Amino acid sequence: MKLQQHVYLMADYNQWMNQKVYEAVGTLSPEKLHQDQGAFFGSLFATLNHICVGDTIWLKRFATVLDKYEAYTPINDLEMPESLNTFLANNFIDLKDRRVLLDESILEITSLLTDEELLMPISYQNSKGVNANKTLFNLLMHMFNHQTHHRGQVTTLLSQSGIDIGITDLVFIQPNVSV
Repeated sequence: MKLQQHVYLMADYNQWMNQKVYEAVGTLSPEKLHQDQGAFFGSLFATLNHICVGDTIWLKRFATVLDKYEAYTPINDLEMPESLNTFLANNFIDLKDRRVLLDESILEITSLLTDEELLMPISYQNSKGVNANKTLFNLLMHMFNHQTHHRGQVTTLLSQSGIDIGITDLVFIQPNVSV
């Protein structure tokens, strides 16, 4: 499998999972959504917000490679979050809209990337000001892994509320191969 195909598969999986999560979370009352449940970011809302913050920060860092794509324009127009817990929305509908925008942009961009672009270095400073240089491919894999990590927290909180979102495994959407 080419790098681009793998990145696109991960983007497709993330969009699929985010749709399932937001559908389930959308059934909760605003009070339940914002209730501190002892998660790393406290509430379901704050955790979902943090995932969007992380994606926004990473996508903004990728501008040197991605800004030539028309699908990057909505990302370019977003403000860079000031911190990892900056609130990007005041309500669930606005946060869901941000999530949809991010997922659609990520999916379209990853459909266009070449393996050569995925191997390009991205130079950035992390939130503590430490300089780093990593390939776009590795950073995208980190971004997808970050989403999976925090969505796991969200699905646990949902499960504790009696909500089962169903299958969450990547293998479920992977195509079968001929043998």
